[in-house]
Amino acid sequence: MKIDGTQYRALWYDGNVVKFIDQRKLPYSFEIFTARTVDDVAFAIKEMVVRGAPAIGAAAAYGMALGEKETQKSAELLRSTRPTAYDLFYAVEYMVQAINHKENAFAAASTYVEDIIIRCKKIGENGEKLINDNMKILTHCNAGALATVDYGTALAPLRVAHGKNKKIFVFADETRPRLQGLLTAWELFQEGIPHALIADNAAGYFMRKKEIDLVIVGADRIAKNGDFANKIGTYEKAVLAKENGIPFYVAAPVSTFDPKLKDGSQIVIEERGRKELSEINGKTIMPDWVSVKNPAFDVTPQKYVTGYIAESGIRKKWL
Repeated sequence: MKIDGTQYRALWYDGNVVKFIDQRKLPYSFEIFTARTVDDVAFAIKEMVVRGAPAIGAAAAYGMALGEKETQKSAELLRSTRPTAYDLFYAVEYMVQAINHKENAFAAASTYVEDIIIRCKKIGENGEKLINDNMKILTHCNAGALATVDYGTALAPLRVAHGKNKKIFVFADETRPRLQGLLTAWELFQEGIPHALIADNAAGYFMRKKEIDLVIVGADRIAKNGDFANKIGTYEKAVLAKENGIPFYVAAPVSTFDPKLKDGSQIVIEERGRKELSEINGKTIMPDWVSVKNPAFDVTPQKYVTGYIAESGIRKKWL
């Protein structure tokens, strides 16, 4: 991804440490978080220094390399950080197998990360075929390069379309409570793609006004039948899209598919802390007596999905 004209990845290995663009600081400041141990990587995942399923998987791969001397302990630590994103578990298992087979851990992690980047690039090339000139496209949360190391999932087709000089306009949901739509807006700004940030609950307004032609979102875990978990509020967008006759696509690599799950009812939904709702940028916005619930994800049934944009092509059904 471009940041002020310079190419960066969301995270990278640099001489026995792993460096992350600290997504907690964006877009107000650009800071690098350095992880020297597997515990540092676990902190980065849990506290959302890094976020987005493929990027979490990449972080876990590097974390396993840092903690290879205690493979099982490192695996258990990383698996405990966030329960919903399947890429995390996929990457940990990949690294356990690599380490058990005496492969060089950092080489194996780098191979994993490069593979994810290639898959996301292909998702972009496949998804671009869905985008016509002058389309207005809605996306939810952030599924760009920050969430995937590079290229993105939901944003990858938009980048490719823009690179082919297609005129597009992107509506980016702000995605409370973490305001991750702001990260999408920041990425689009860096790429020069026309866009507007909107409140999550404004999407229906624009759909009903016929101002949205296509919806593309990412995913954190996909079950066998195509039900999928994504950032909270995705389910609402899918229902609204179907009601308004708008195509709704899910962009994700194979690492997000959990073959053990029959359907979305088996997906574990992460519940996060009160502060994400009660504070913004460290400032309290509600009294202490207010009770909150903060599910980080919801599950969208397959019946609301027009198709899946994968590295292998565009599918009507996941399987």
